[in-house]
Amino acid sequence: MTNPPRFPLGRNALRRAALGRAAAALLALGPLAGLAACQQPPETPPLAGAKIGGEFTLVDRSGRTLTWGSFNGRWRIVYFGYTFCPDVCPTDVAVLMKGYRQFAKEHPQEAAMVQPIFISVDPVRDTPARVGEFADAFGAPLLALTGSQEQVDEAARAFAVYHARGKDLPGGGYLVDHSRAAYLMDPDGRPIALLPADLGDQKGPPAVAAELAKWVK
Repeated sequence: MTNPPRFPLGRNALRRAALGRAAAALLALGPLAGLAACQQPPETPPLAGAKIGGEFTLVDRSGRTLTWGSFNGRWRIVYFGYTFCPDVCPTDVAVLMKGYRQFAKEHPQEAAMVQPIFISVDPVRDTPARVGEFADAFGAPLLALTGSQEQVDEAARAFAVYHARGKDLPGGGYLVDHSRAAYLMDPDGRPIALLPADLGDQKGPPAVAAELAKWVK
């Protein structure tokens, strides 16, 4: 009795065989295979690679010296302004802190890793005691820093912040012109994103909270 003749597999049969082997491999890998297929690559931070941030030496309300390295291991919100600012600075800081507290309510563990920092660009008037009172007005954990003119200039350069004495005011005093930005920095001191502190008291806090939740993990 002779064996029946052997014929090569057709294209459709080969395709079915290959699909069967692939299905068997996925079943062997279990649920991890489907998870890997659905994962998206992490989003690149908007400020990734920007030359923002760097060493400084400043003081807090008690005169304690702090450097940029003092905050290593913590996320940081950094805002430059001055305590005599009549409108923009207190408004922006209020939005940032309201947004931070909303974030802290929803993500308490992550919020504990975040340090909000206010840095004065008006060291002539913003003494350590003065910036301490300013921080108190917005509540913990806001930390306000100041220093000599040279120290403040160094910090401003590191964060690409413009600042200059503005016009004199009737009855005394003066304004300080400065760039308006709230930086979110990661635990290694690298820039991540700008926080939308300029959106106002209604839209700003939830937008700040959402941006913090997006990046602070």
